[in-house]
Amino acid sequence: MTELTLSPGMRTGTVSAPSSKSHAHRLLICAALGKEKLSIDCGDISMDIAATAACLDALCADIHCGGDGIITLEPRPGKEGSRLLPCGESGSTLRFLIPVCGALGESVTFKMEGRLSERPLAPLDGLLREHGMSIEREGSLLHCSGRLRSGDFEIPGDISSQYISGLLFALPLLEGDSVLRVTGKTESEAYIAMTESALSSSGIVFRKQGGEYRIPGKQVYALKDGCRAEGDLSNAAFFLCMGALSERGITVENIPTDTLQGDRAVIDLLRRFGASVTEKGGSVTVRRGELKGLEIDASGIPDLVPVLSVVASQAEGETRIVNASRLRLKESDRLSSTAALINGLGGRVSELADGLVILGGRLDGGIADSCNDHRIAMSAAAAACVCRGPVTVTEPECTRKSFPRFWDTFTKLEIIP
Repeated sequence: MTELTLSPGMRTGTVSAPSSKSHAHRLLICAALGKEKLSIDCGDISMDIAATAACLDALCADIHCGGDGIITLEPRPGKEGSRLLPCGESGSTLRFLIPVCGALGESVTFKMEGRLSERPLAPLDGLLREHGMSIEREGSLLHCSGRLRSGDFEIPGDISSQYISGLLFALPLLEGDSVLRVTGKTESEAYIAMTESALSSSGIVFRKQGGEYRIPGKQVYALKDGCRAEGDLSNAAFFLCMGALSERGITVENIPTDTLQGDRAVIDLLRRFGASVTEKGGSVTVRRGELKGLEIDASGIPDLVPVLSVVASQAEGETRIVNASRLRLKESDRLSSTAALINGLGGRVSELADGLVILGGRLDGGIADSCNDHRIAMSAAAAACVCRGPVTVTEPECTRKSFPRFWDTFTKLEIIP
């Protein structure tokens, strides 16, 4: 097992946010479902984006990933016979593309890695079966075939926004018109809004009223050439939070000023903690203030929980994170792995069924087990900024899943003596 030892101490400096993989996933799918050759600037190509590109290349487009982050796509008809789609550990790739495969009438086998094969697909799989698809699990393989039929689709909104996005990508391609009803409370609405925006940018029309979408069939995707994935707030959050732990602060550039990313909430949450936050154009500077504990509803921002928990470990009093039960089904059980990370470094965290309770105090340092989870590894780097001793991170290379240059970016920051 590989390890990386980080020196303790507050950091300062200026970094640039990587491109948003959430945005890039959506742009790639819209491009591949079109008719024209085009290119998309995806910035650093993470493992998750490479997985989506590889699956689309096997499914419906010839794709070339350039070393400069430019991905070129040329849509083509599907190849005959069943194909292997290597989706790696990317839940977004899998959940977005299962309905798309049905809309295209393609027989495919998804190859899943890590914990992805353990993560649920219900009720999406049942809904797709009702509309003509065959879906069967075989260990790390998921076999999908059959053509998806148009009609009425109903799915709860509180399980996964990725299910809803996958259906929104697929239904415009069907022969007939469809209605998609999202019932109950909808979580991670910002991610659904990002999908809606990508569809609209591709010329796809739909009518939305409340939780109901009316989607005409036989539509054609027409994304414009030269799109660029915007800066990623999910990954910028690690450096913004490091700034909240630093007397001299950290500036993060390439922050989109007009974005649908729900994780932009990290900026306001750091203000609520008591950090000093300055926004100027596309950059945000965060410095330490008098941090105080607060309650955080994580239903719309689950990816922020690990690193916000590190900030909470330095805030006076108690911080409660609630409505985060979905984190138990990520690359690791992120409620348990976040608690273990902070407790293992000398902090005080207890688990709730759907969240965490963090008490402010000091962190000493030690071994940080990443559980091969990119967000836990990057949160360990944030924790090193306030530890009294070194922090040794296990399996640090897992950060390539979402942020390939994370460690290069981190090591360029100056350690405050």
